[in-house]
Amino acid sequence: MTNMVTEIVAFLLTISGWVLISSTLPTDYWKVSSVDGTVITTATFWSNLWKTCVTDSTGVSNCKDFPSMLALDAYIQVCRGLMISAVCLGFFGAILALVGMKCTKIGGSETTKARITCLSGLHFILSGVCSLTTCSLYAHRITSEFFDPLFVAQKFELGAALFIGWAGSVLCILGGFIFCFSMSEGFSMRKYHNKIILPASLN
Repeated sequence: MTNMVTEIVAFLLTISGWVLISSTLPTDYWKVSSVDGTVITTATFWSNLWKTCVTDSTGVSNCKDFPSMLALDAYIQVCRGLMISAVCLGFFGAILALVGMKCTKIGGSETTKARITCLSGLHFILSGVCSLTTCSLYAHRITSEFFDPLFVAQKFELGAALFIGWAGSVLCILGGFIFCFSMSEGFSMRKYHNKIILPASLN
């Protein structure tokens, strides 16, 4: 019963993290133009992995999709690939979790279900690591340009999508480790019961 509750908690954590990670892909504000040292702000620039936009003082926004994938900066291409990988890994991890959890009636024997659950945990851990790497890489680029005194172009600050991605990554990694721990706990409990039952059967 305790093992089942542990798996349910892990499932809720990982699904919540996966939803947060997935929500960062369409989120607009990965980076927002900085107003540091600016007296009058006439426009706000913001960008994500797919487009760059500007909002004027009247609230009207004009957006432009990145015209060419090959002409993009390398870090944006890497971030795109890692985020898509994170979403896919989380999706397959959720399917494996539903098959392997003890509260479901599919997946085969207890040993098989435990292994599937552990595999699900590994998927969620990798998903969290991919998302964490993406957000950290993107944030590093923003901060390095912001604090570079030789960088004269428009400077940006961290957007809300990065914080959402970090939160989702932590939830996925935490839930994934709990899934893996539940497998080891299940095997140890099974060995303990076998040690008790075997002497009793011999008597």
